[in-house]
Amino acid sequence: MDQLEKLFPVGDTIAPISKDNVMSLVIAIVIYVVVGAIIGVLIGVLSSIPIVGIIFGIIGALVEIYVLGGIIMSVVRFLK
Repeated sequence: MDQLEKLFPVGDTIAPISKDNVMSLVIAIVIYVVVGAIIGVLIGVLSSIPIVGIIFGIIGALVEIYVLGGIIMSVVRFLK
């Protein structure tokens, strides 16, 4: 669990998540969603380039998986 917490630092640095503070969980989830949406739009624009579009498509999928993992880790930290 400690290794996973190092991969998803929003719960420690920007919005320290504790069991009593629901607002910190909401802030962490909003941060992950906003960052995922901004990067998704940026990669959506860049993926229209024919040759590098496949690479940006793969990077976009990895970013979305990271965002989903961050949201799950935020909820797990809140429930812990």
